[in-house]
Amino acid sequence: MKRTGLILLTAAMLGAAASAAAQTSATDEIARYRQMLADGNPAELWEMRGEELWKTKAGPKNTSLEQCDLGKGPGVVKGVYAELPRYFKDAGKVMDLEARLVHCRMNVQGLSREEATKTPFGSAGKKSDIEALVAYITSESRGMKMAVSTAHPAEKEAYEAGKKIFFYRAGAHDFACATCHSTDGQRIRLQDLPNILNQKNAQAAYTTWPAYRVSQGEVRTMQHRLYDCFRQQRFPEPGYASDTITALTVYLAKSAEGGVYNGPALKR
Repeated sequence: MKRTGLILLTAAMLGAAASAAAQTSATDEIARYRQMLADGNPAELWEMRGEELWKTKAGPKNTSLEQCDLGKGPGVVKGVYAELPRYFKDAGKVMDLEARLVHCRMNVQGLSREEATKTPFGSAGKKSDIEALVAYITSESRGMKMAVSTAHPAEKEAYEAGKKIFFYRAGAHDFACATCHSTDGQRIRLQDLPNILNQKNAQAAYTTWPAYRVSQGEVRTMQHRLYDCFRQQRFPEPGYASDTITALTVYLAKSAEGGVYNGPALKR
C-alpha cells in the first residue's frame, strides 16, 4: 500500500510539473509570437486612418476635430493620453478619451449623440471611426509616463468610485474585477491575469491598451476591454462612454502611474 501511495504521489507531482511546464511553454510561445509581429503591428493602419479622420472636416458644422480640446488645448494630441481621464471644465465632469471624443464630435462637429456613438466597436466589414481615432491619439503618447491627476474634487471622486467598482462583487458568479486581478500568478486559459494591486503589473497592463487583437483582427480600446470584462462577470451591459466606465478607468490609470505608455500594442 505504501508503495502504491508513493507511485500515485510521484505521478501527481510529475503531472503538476508537466502542467506547469506546458503553461510556461505556452506563455513563452505567445510572447515569442507577439515579438515576431511587433515590428509590423497592424494597429499602425488604424493610427493612419485615425489621423486622417482627426484632420478631416465632418458633421453638420463641417469642422475637423482639430478644434477638439483633449486637455492640452484645441488640436493638441501629443501627450494627452498619458494624462487621461481628467476633469474638463467645459463639460463639468471627468472624461476618458472616448467620452471626450464623443463630446467633441457632438459639440465641435455637430453630430447627435446617436451619430457620435455609432459603431464604437468594429467588426468584420464594419470599421469603427472611434477605434481609429483612439489608436491615433494614444500613439501620440507613446514613450511618455502615465500621470493622471486626482487633484480636482471630481477626479478624486471618480477615482474612489472606480476603486469601489473594482472590488464590487455581484452578478451570477459573484465576481468582481478584483476576483481575477488582485492576486499574483493567476491566469485564464493561456492568458496571464495581471494583479492591478501590484503597481508594476498595473503599469504593464494599462500602458498596452488600446491594442490590436490578433484573434479579432481589430484594434480594441480600453472601453471595449472593460465592456468585455463586465460581460464575462455577467454584469449588466455598461453604457458606452458612461461615467461607470470612466470611473473604473481613472482607478486603473492611477494604479499605473509612472508607467511608460507603449500602445497601441499587440494582444492575442
